[in-house]
Amino acid sequence: MADSLLSRLRALPFEVRQYLLITGNYWAFTVTDGALRMLVVLHFHQLGYSPLEVALLFLFYEAFGVVTNLVGGWLGARLGLNRTMNLGLGLQIVALAMLMVPSSALTVAWVMAAQALSGIAKDLNKMSAKSAVKVLVPAGQGGSDSALYRWVALLTGSKNALKGAGFFLGGVLLTLIGFRGAVITMAVMLLAVLGLSLLRLKADLGRSTRKPKFTEMFSASRAINVLSAARLCLFAARDVWFVVALPVFLYDQHGWSHWTVGGLLAIWVMGYGGVQTQAPRLTRMVALGQRWTTVLWALVLAALTVVLALLPLAQVGWLVAGLLLFGVLFAINSSWHSYLIVHYARADGASLDVGFYYMANAMGRLLGTLLSGWLYQVQGLSACLWVAAALVLASALMALALPDRGNTAGVAAA
Repeated sequence: MADSLLSRLRALPFEVRQYLLITGNYWAFTVTDGALRMLVVLHFHQLGYSPLEVALLFLFYEAFGVVTNLVGGWLGARLGLNRTMNLGLGLQIVALAMLMVPSSALTVAWVMAAQALSGIAKDLNKMSAKSAVKVLVPAGQGGSDSALYRWVALLTGSKNALKGAGFFLGGVLLTLIGFRGAVITMAVMLLAVLGLSLLRLKADLGRSTRKPKFTEMFSASRAINVLSAARLCLFAARDVWFVVALPVFLYDQHGWSHWTVGGLLAIWVMGYGGVQTQAPRLTRMVALGQRWTTVLWALVLAALTVVLALLPLAQVGWLVAGLLLFGVLFAINSSWHSYLIVHYARADGASLDVGFYYMANAMGRLLGTLLSGWLYQVQGLSACLWVAAALVLASALMALALPDRGNTAGVAAA
């Protein structure tokens, strides 16, 4: 049976085999990234850190992600995406190793430094995977735009489903084997993945045919700049309630256990990832141009967030149900944005445009993370939701400046 599976894999086109390898690499990294985030939030809150202090532990994670996406896209175009992807895996292993020290050595500065490396690693890995799709997508499969949208949606959706599994894994490992045992387990897993990636991933994947200048890290495309600004607001809107506020609220105000909090966030992200894989079918239901598709889905998400902000927080069942629906709408918005950036990116040196875009994405996460800790500490979860609604509305208004080429039917999955 194993021989038959290997034979089928070898018979696949080279591009598909490389895509599967990149996706598997991305999956493994994402599980550890999600687990590590949950481990840090719950473990350090349990140690007595305030919500704002927990948020500050992620300050360098998000801040270094901003720089990494900007510089990483340039490095990917010059060195090849295989090298930037493997570098990301290696740095994540180092970050995990830094957290293996005894609890007494886990100072705020040390954890922030480990999170900085993890942030660099995560964005190198993500930028490499997303840019590689632009290189590997086969032309002519149902139209290049249709194939590109399906491949991007599958990669993004599957990644987020596994990030959700990572949240749950983090809560379970913290309960069963403790913080140190959990990070050792994840480091060993990533070492095996890195070895396979070094052996099998094609050299010079996505390397530009010319040497791009350092100044080309900044996009000159109006469409990419507008989309990047809209993405910044979109992801700040998610993280302002998701990163610190919601887990701490459920743990403190409703007495949820570590694994229960991790389980809910896992379900949210896994469902979000599952919806992302179906986004091509969902956006096809309303055949609008690129601009109005982006605006419409953002406005629907903003309206739902206003409703959530009005809910009494004591009724946790309604709140959780509303946040699950938020995940569905956010997934559609996110997947559509992810398709647009790969669509807008230049063919030669795609990682430059993708890196710039995910730099804005990282800035949004940084803003949302800091606001999540500060707003929850001074005003509570309701304030976080009101700010989220305002940020999604800002994203919709920015999208009005996008070009209005084509319609969603032309890029939808068949």
